[in-house]
Amino acid sequence: MMAFQYDNSAAGLQLRDISDPEPGPEYVQLEVKAVGICHSDCHIVSGTSDAWLTKKPITLGHEVAGIITKVGHGITQFCPGDRVAVSQICHPVEERDWTLSIGLGFDGGYAQYAVAPVCRLVRIPDCVSFAQAAVATDALASSYHAVAVEAGAKPGITVGVIGLGGLGMSGLAFGTLRGAIVYGIDILKDKFEEAQRLGAHGCFKSLDDAKNVSFDVIVDFAGTGSTMQAALSAVKEGGKVVIVGLSAQILTVPTEVLVMRTVTLVGSLGASADDLAEVIDALAKGGVKGRLWTDPSKAVK
Repeated sequence: MMAFQYDNSAAGLQLRDISDPEPGPEYVQLEVKAVGICHSDCHIVSGTSDAWLTKKPITLGHEVAGIITKVGHGITQFCPGDRVAVSQICHPVEERDWTLSIGLGFDGGYAQYAVAPVCRLVRIPDCVSFAQAAVATDALASSYHAVAVEAGAKPGITVGVIGLGGLGMSGLAFGTLRGAIVYGIDILKDKFEEAQRLGAHGCFKSLDDAKNVSFDVIVDFAGTGSTMQAALSAVKEGGKVVIVGLSAQILTVPTEVLVMRTVTLVGSLGASADDLAEVIDALAKGGVKGRLWTDPSKAVK
């Protein structure tokens, strides 16, 4: 089969003819129908960071959806022909094992076929496309986990979402879907119309403009030093700040603000298989909708 593999940043992605992967016990083989290009893959290929990888060369691609073609020994809950998506990062974090992460711990979905552990599989209903499901595995599920699980969005909770890019917009949508009052914060005002279409109660260019809002929790999808510090000061006393964005390598925490205001500061990475199942269910029911751009494989390099 053909696969895009990564050795080092100087070589970039290399299209190679390699053997089809075979599923061992507790694994299945998938015919890959759709795979997302994650920003972290771009960081890896550009040489910014490949510390995530546990092997080289490796077939990248961790946002994977496809059809099961083979099952390993002893698997009864899935069978060939099933439509599935692959959850990437295990939760709770105490059980996290990067060697089980497709496209990081073992060969991923930039290929015709891939294998995946059965514990990471989530069924895809017929009304959800493979492309939607692939995007759901990371871009949507990571936003869902940050807003629904870490931030605890629900009726009666006021949430601020910093950074109205793809992750931030989907996080905002999930917050409103769960009944929270959600505000968007972004330096670009042209993002506000879309945010309000997705249910934002209001939008601001900065948290300084939102001084009349009492935020129970703020989710920072930008992750710069300035946005984190602004969030710590803007959230209500006893509130919570969730960091998702990785824009800054080092964040300086104003301990006096953190301690005196008794604010909880947490990071959020990825999502569980249960989170992914919730996201795919929301897609199936029309609660959220993804905007997708597809490229032929020749555009990958």
